[in-house]
Amino acid sequence: MAGTLARGTYRERNSTADRALDILLLYTDERLSLSGAEVARHLGVARSTAYRYLQSLLAAGLVEEGPAGYRIGPRVLALARLARKGIGLEAVARPVMQRLRDELCETVLLTRRSGSMVVCLDRVESDGPMRLSYERGHILPVNAGASAMALLAWEGQEDILSVLGHRPLMKLTSRTLTDPDELMARFKRIRVRGVAVTREELDEDVVGVAAPVFGRDGEVRAAVGVAAPVSRLTATRANEVERRVRSAAAEIAERLACPVPG
Repeated sequence: MAGTLARGTYRERNSTADRALDILLLYTDERLSLSGAEVARHLGVARSTAYRYLQSLLAAGLVEEGPAGYRIGPRVLALARLARKGIGLEAVARPVMQRLRDELCETVLLTRRSGSMVVCLDRVESDGPMRLSYERGHILPVNAGASAMALLAWEGQEDILSVLGHRPLMKLTSRTLTDPDELMARFKRIRVRGVAVTREELDEDVVGVAAPVFGRDGEVRAAVGVAAPVSRLTATRANEVERRVRSAAAEIAERLACPVPG
């Protein structure tokens, strides 16, 4: 399996479009601006080549030049707005998410997979002391956390391998899985269980429970999940949380198939 994944590694993605996308994916909450030299270093290309990619993004409005370097441009914000509008998931899911938050007193997340990325579409915060850094539009790793597991587990093996081999898998905590064989075995267990449960893979002291939201075609459209402190998700309470998360995912799927007033 490792040999299969190696054929899809980053080093073979050499087109201008691939590199332009790689530049956009370099931006994080901690890295809001990039210089041409930084882009060249991250991509492993000459500085002149990096500037050529940046100029293409600049011309498209996907980045703009500021005092500290190149930052995300207004066109990206417009595309994000259109993406949210086209999906329609948030409006359908939010009442269900709010009720789930009230029932469990835990933070609820709605996520969706976009290629090899997991995107946070919406978040309903609990009143508890724990606060997550995942805002709307936040990009999450595809190999860690209950939401990512729920989004990938029901995909076909070829699609999963393609996603996992798209770029190096991130090791965020000591519990994060990066071995493809271990991840494939986990996906099989998740399908049997009907829900993904992860422990301290994205953040220390946080347990995640997530279930897939299926569309009419049987494809996974999104995942709804709960993030809770380890201390509050006891073995007894875990069963209740899993049951309620599965129920919420099923209700969102039903609303997507036949919308009802929220």
